[in-house]
Amino acid sequence: MFSENEIATMIEVPEILDAVSGMRKDFIENEANFLEISEHDFLSLVMMTPTVGVALANGTISLFEELALNKMARKMSKGGFFMKVDPVAHAMKFLIKSFDQWELPFYEVIKICMKSTFDMSVLREVGANDYEYNIHSFAQELMQVPYAFVRFISSFFLHDEAEIVDERSISKIEYDKIVDIGNKLELADYLIFTSFCKTFRIK
Repeated sequence: MFSENEIATMIEVPEILDAVSGMRKDFIENEANFLEISEHDFLSLVMMTPTVGVALANGTISLFEELALNKMARKMSKGGFFMKVDPVAHAMKFLIKSFDQWELPFYEVIKICMKSTFDMSVLREVGANDYEYNIHSFAQELMQVPYAFVRFISSFFLHDEAEIVDERSISKIEYDKIVDIGNKLELADYLIFTSFCKTFRIK
């Protein structure tokens, strides 16, 4: 998951700040009247959207998933709200309630974040075809892509960045949601994302 410092760095990029400010205004006006949340914390909420989407893939969020989401929210919040209500965790309740309405708009902000923090054209140069894939080649491919890309992917879909070069089991519905999110974020255009998806084993 992203750290507070990483979110703080991203929100300093003018293109990202503009996108976040506009979306924050829309979200408060149309979904969460009187919600008090800074641009930093709103960007944290936006970055949680893919993770929330995977958690909702089964229709409901389990207690384990809820705890993991709250931990993620607190790690990215500005100042770390460990002793009081966390603004990101609080705002996440509104996102969960109306996820279908806000998923795509929030993904548009994420796409701006990715394009503003690393050269996405590099991703076109990396990745194995279907018949060439194995976990070892994938680990080598990760060394060739921008580190920011690894941070985005691991923050969206994994609990621990170190797991990115491991194979893991998930349900088919969760896998399908990851592929769906990849399509919506336009990551499916890159072989490196296809290789990442192959690290999942359907239960």
